[in-house]
Amino acid sequence: ISMSLSSPGTDIRGNLGVGAMLSAEEIVCSTQQVITGLEALRGENRGLLESLQGAMESRPASESGGVEQEKSGIVRQSLERIELGLSEAQVMVALSAHLSSLEAEKQKLRVQVRHLHQENQQLRDELGGAQQRLQETEQEAVTLEEQNRHLQFMSSLLKYDQEELQLESVDDLFPSEDVEQSQSKALAAAAAQQGGYEIPARLRTLHNLVIQYASQGRYEVAVPLCKQALEDLEKSSGHTHPDVATMLNILALVYRDQNKYKEATNLLNDALAIREKTLGLDHPAVAATLNNLAVLYGKRGRNKEAEPLCKRALEIREKVLGTDHPDVAKQLNNLALLCQNQGKYQEVEQYYERALHIYQSKLGPDDANVAKTKNNLASCYLKQGKYGQAEALYKEILTRAHEKEFVSVAGDGHPTWSGTADGGGMKRSGSFTMLRESIRRSSEKLVRKLRGIAVEETTPRNAG
Repeated sequence: ISMSLSSPGTDIRGNLGVGAMLSAEEIVCSTQQVITGLEALRGENRGLLESLQGAMESRPASESGGVEQEKSGIVRQSLERIELGLSEAQVMVALSAHLSSLEAEKQKLRVQVRHLHQENQQLRDELGGAQQRLQETEQEAVTLEEQNRHLQFMSSLLKYDQEELQLESVDDLFPSEDVEQSQSKALAAAAAQQGGYEIPARLRTLHNLVIQYASQGRYEVAVPLCKQALEDLEKSSGHTHPDVATMLNILALVYRDQNKYKEATNLLNDALAIREKTLGLDHPAVAATLNNLAVLYGKRGRNKEAEPLCKRALEIREKVLGTDHPDVAKQLNNLALLCQNQGKYQEVEQYYERALHIYQSKLGPDDANVAKTKNNLASCYLKQGKYGQAEALYKEILTRAHEKEFVSVAGDGHPTWSGTADGGGMKRSGSFTMLRESIRRSSEKLVRKLRGIAVEETTPRNAG
């Protein structure tokens, strides 16, 4: 019994002494072995204790049992120590498991810290890039603002330049009718003149916002706003209401600016059907929709399909407004440009001459549309090789512009020249000289293009 009691203690101390030099896993493994040994030893001691108690109980009461009692006391002490050892070993195992879980949590936190550091660095990089882009944008904004002021200054001189007046597309010379109306501040009055009705007050602000965002190129805002207005109109008034056709026209023009020609064509055809049904075949609003559809086809190069639409719009305007109304002249200009793109120069000349006559008689010779129409007619002459007639028109434009803006007329009706005496003569106005030189250069470029000669920049000759 004494040998069996002493050996476990020796094994425990030996394992603990060696464990100080072992790894955590080896210490846990050794502790498990010690627990197994102590449990086995506890079972043996319990068996010994039961046998001693049995022997003491079987011995007669008259006989002395001092030895058995001493042995039983030793065994009980050994059991208490074994229990204490088992408790300590179990605490060590539990502590090891707890430390392992803490280490795992620590590793997890370290990984999260590394990820946070990486994300923080990425955010710093993005912030730095955003700040750099912001600085570049601010610099570009300053540059664009300066360029805008410069262009505004130059526009007064360039508005009579041949290259600026030389417009080949339909909608560049005379924009779509709904665009002209939407850009006007008196939107309701314009809509009433156009279609015989007024845009509802609850949709007028939304309508203006659509046009404003579209003019700024913010189509991601303009399109949903326009669709919302269209949906409200269809719910309140029905799909066949004239106001719905107006919003369809506006949305179609927004789509056209985004080069979504198929969607714009479908919307315009829908608007045309509504206006024909509700307003009649000869209503000015029908003519406006036909004109917008023709402009869309012309923009896509489908001039043969656009021409009959434009002619029908012209017939409606002539019937409703009269043959000498300025809107008729505008439609004649659009029709002339469509025919010019098809090479029908004889018809082009007739349309331009008639439009020019209407503008001069109704709006006066100083109206901007007179100069534009003369310029387009001169361009038609140049393409046919009629240089003399083109030159005469260009001289008329130049002379009228000079008399209107650059020369003051004296009491005797003769123009007076600005400047100072130099060598016995008077100098011509510098602005007039620049205008003449600009038109001369533009005319030379047009002539060279038509003759197949490459246009090269040359030193300008003396004006005049």
